[in-house]
Amino acid sequence: MGVMEQNRGRRLMLGQNNNALTWLIIINAVVFALFYFVKIVYLFSSGKAGVPAFDEQIATWVTLPANLETLSTRPWTVLTHMFTHVSIWGLLTTVLWLWGFGYILQDLTGNNKLIPLYLYGGLVGAVFFVATSNIFPNLRAGINSSYVLAGGGAAVMAVAVATTTLAPGYRIFPMLNGGIPLWVFTLIFVAIDYATIASDNAAFGFAHLSAGLLGFLFIHQLRRGHDWGAWMGSFWNWLDDLFSPEKKHAKKSSGDQHFYKTSKKPFEKKPHFTQQRLDEILDKINQKGYHFLTDEEKEFLKKASEQDL
Repeated sequence: MGVMEQNRGRRLMLGQNNNALTWLIIINAVVFALFYFVKIVYLFSSGKAGVPAFDEQIATWVTLPANLETLSTRPWTVLTHMFTHVSIWGLLTTVLWLWGFGYILQDLTGNNKLIPLYLYGGLVGAVFFVATSNIFPNLRAGINSSYVLAGGGAAVMAVAVATTTLAPGYRIFPMLNGGIPLWVFTLIFVAIDYATIASDNAAFGFAHLSAGLLGFLFIHQLRRGHDWGAWMGSFWNWLDDLFSPEKKHAKKSSGDQHFYKTSKKPFEKKPHFTQQRLDEILDKINQKGYHFLTDEEKEFLKKASEQDL
């Protein structure tokens, strides 16, 4: 088995426990199931009158209100709204587009970029939704306690734009005449997304537009060496170490790096081919992406592939 075949086999699958994409899909699905279970209870207990009662007593506490006074009493909705879907269609579209773009993003950058992008996109979308609803005069008439933002639309927009910015030429369905470029699917997604929200209000459009801009800036900064989501990974590792001391995340030491003031290499390092070393490099690709490999690690993969390790 060659190196590339092994790498494909070691890609993060949806069923793996440490797959960020899996967790995002599970969280959205579980929240939706709980949300609608409670709604059904209200319907059985109060009939048609249960719907407005449910909206007032439950839904308004997890969806994001445009009204600033209402928002001040429930600030947590800035986070909860992006996991709360009020219809099965909203959930399905979020999960399907998230799975499509999220899988490609993880394939290219590893496992630790998707959740930060999703959260950042949802948060930026929330800020612009509230801001535009309160600033523009033509939107003020619609501001009331029932005017809310819900669902992962803005968060998924950030993921979609980030993935396309990173690899616009990424080919999907390669069996179809070499594949369809990713940017084509992104245009379809954006067209469907804006056609869906156009009938509601411009504030929703601003929320999704700002989230898409965030996705572009996230990748732009990542290419410059600034990972906006690194602190989330470090915080999660700290929590994991706190509750599971046996799984300490060791910090990488830079003490093995040497620099020489000469134009010639004092020696040329020959890679030592071992299965353990290969597994470590493949794990690094799964967690961070191929672009984060050192030149020595890339050379190792190339040599190992030639020797069919």
